[in-house]
Amino acid sequence: MAIDSSNRDQVEAAAFRRLVAHLQDRTDVQNIDLMNLAGFCRNCLSRWLREEAEKQGIELDDAEAREHVYGMPYETWKARHQA
Repeated sequence: MAIDSSNRDQVEAAAFRRLVAHLQDRTDVQNIDLMNLAGFCRNCLSRWLREEAEKQGIELDDAEAREHVYGMPYETWKARHQA
């Protein structure tokens, strides 16, 4: 079975959830490292999430989007993991 219009959203959503889980597990990787190597970071990902939610009429503020990506409030993550 190939990825097609009937299953594309489910596959992409699963890949997104896997990426978010991976970034939540890899707290040793700093956002600056991600920016330098990949051109995006956790904050970028949370902003993209908020922007896409808004396109679908879903209100999601920056704090909520960041908590979704970081797996905890952003300030808590920074205090625990930011170098």
